[in-house]
Amino acid sequence: MNGAEAPRPTTGAGRGRAAPARAVDAPSPVDAGPTGPSASPGPVAVDAEAVDAVIDWFAEAGRDLPWRHEDVSAWAILVSEVMLQQTPVVRVLPRWREWMRRWPAPADLADAPTAEVLRCWDRLGYPRRALRLQECARAIVREHGGRVPRGQEALRALPGIGEYTAAAVTAFAHHGRAVVVDTNIRRVLARSVLGRALPDRSYSAAERALATRSLPAARERSVAWNQSVMELGALVCTARSPRCAQCPLAGNGCAWFAAGRPAPEPDTRRRQAFEGTDRQMRGLIMALLRREGAASQDQLMALDREDPDRVRRSLRTLVADGLAVQDGAGLSLP
Repeated sequence: MNGAEAPRPTTGAGRGRAAPARAVDAPSPVDAGPTGPSASPGPVAVDAEAVDAVIDWFAEAGRDLPWRHEDVSAWAILVSEVMLQQTPVVRVLPRWREWMRRWPAPADLADAPTAEVLRCWDRLGYPRRALRLQECARAIVREHGGRVPRGQEALRALPGIGEYTAAAVTAFAHHGRAVVVDTNIRRVLARSVLGRALPDRSYSAAERALATRSLPAARERSVAWNQSVMELGALVCTARSPRCAQCPLAGNGCAWFAAGRPAPEPDTRRRQAFEGTDRQMRGLIMALLRREGAASQDQLMALDREDPDRVRRSLRTLVADGLAVQDGAGLSLP
């Protein structure tokens, strides 16, 4: 995260330095997974001049993140993408470094004690992702000789790997042409092309089609675009405080900026407070188990003496998810 350097080829993931901005390799078909692109090409897309502007911006402003370095393995990139789901980079960095120090290859994680895996995951959120990542490592060892497979269909067959992660690994680890769409990219496309402050609440076929149409035809340039537009959404075209004065698209036809940055439609959905929820209790229990390794029934019930049923419900779901083991004495990590 020390600023930028000249663009160069990279085997890193989508949140760091860019690939060459002006690659002249022949176009290759999009590796869009088992179902292919969801819609035929249409008239609305990011134009070539805007693509160039974003890639050039990233060559100067992209963060230097370790999963972007030339010597980083496809496995390290896959791990980073799983960790970064709904989790800020600043929280992921120390966990990713520790994870790669302990388990630099799928075989290392496949053989690791599950309790240690959950401890190392720490507070990245949704600890089931840590279990799925270990299952993924075992599948890679068992079915692919310990090497992360190529192609989105093969990647999506791995435990815990969905559409986004398969596309990201294809693009950033294997330098394939793939439609990579995360929350940041959705927001940049919604603003720059559609003139909307925010994308739809749920990822739609129309958004997938827009991203497909906007993807450059040349393979290396498509990788550079995916990296660059993702970073633009993370650093500049943010949800709450966009810095349009620093955005390369402001002067290159951003529809939302040209329209005067209209406000988003009101979100009338009711949101449940986190305090007092079963999700919060699950987090408290997992924190106790990571710290102590095990907890007695008295320790567990002390977490909420006013609502013991909440504690019991949370215990049952943690055991059902494979995150904890219960016996007569209490609860422990697997």
